[in-house]
Amino acid sequence: MQAHDLPRSDAALIQAFADHLALERHLADSTVDAYRRDLTQLAAFLRRARRELSTARLPDLRRFLAQLTTLGYARASIARRVGAIHTFYRWANAGAVVESDPSALLGRPKVISRLPVVLRVPEATALVEAPDSAAGGSEADAAVAARDRAILELLYGSGLRVSEVSGLTIDRVDLDRGRVSVIGKGDKEREVPLGDPAREAVEAWLAVRDVLEPGTCGELFTNRRGRSIGPRDIRRLVGRYAGAMLSGRRVTPHTLRHSFATHLLEGGADIRAVQEMLGHASVATTQRYTHVSRSRLFDAYERSHPRA
Repeated sequence: MQAHDLPRSDAALIQAFADHLALERHLADSTVDAYRRDLTQLAAFLRRARRELSTARLPDLRRFLAQLTTLGYARASIARRVGAIHTFYRWANAGAVVESDPSALLGRPKVISRLPVVLRVPEATALVEAPDSAAGGSEADAAVAARDRAILELLYGSGLRVSEVSGLTIDRVDLDRGRVSVIGKGDKEREVPLGDPAREAVEAWLAVRDVLEPGTCGELFTNRRGRSIGPRDIRRLVGRYAGAMLSGRRVTPHTLRHSFATHLLEGGADIRAVQEMLGHASVATTQRYTHVSRSRLFDAYERSHPRA
């Protein structure tokens, strides 16, 4: 069900909440859209029970989650919706939209924490360098290959999120100092090192960028028509090169970010430094990469030691 099919009061409430997330909490557009979808789904369920978001009670919310379970939704998906419901009703209660928070006693299903997928160093290197061998014969094809190489280098060499790469502007890249300034989650700005391969790749892209249609707002990465490269374009780009280099493996931009963090820790980097480079608010988020490193250590032992 679309928002315009909901009762007018629910549609207005969801829009007001989305505005709060975007304008006051400065959440990313994709995050705001996810909240909007989850609440629209809840409002549609409540409508069938002749209730609205402002009149829902705890049993209504529990029935909604029970329906998701019956429909086969994964625990992680249900847990995300519970989080959205909690956030929404805390906001609604604080703003006196509802008298009390009906989600206060709503439990969240336990989600099994999976270790992030990480490429080995030779695999990550092969993937990042893949555009060099994929370049075609024309100037435009060579420019696209240079752009793709620079994007892959930033994902793996600097550990940037896909949204951070797509949102980069030329003025945020300091080639002389080897730094790139990005706007991360919560509109927080941080400066990240630009390694030699990444700096050379970005420099090579900038040298041939005008072969393609130039952008209009100083974007660092554009497509053949001069339009900004979006996160979806970058995901497709990574999937295309990974399909050719690492057949049978599911590789995303976040896989390269995971690999960046894991390889840093395996190389002896301080976890607080890695936290800063990744832009994590809490070091606990970064610590899961120490578990990845530990599991790889045991894998190496089992493969290599005669008494394993």
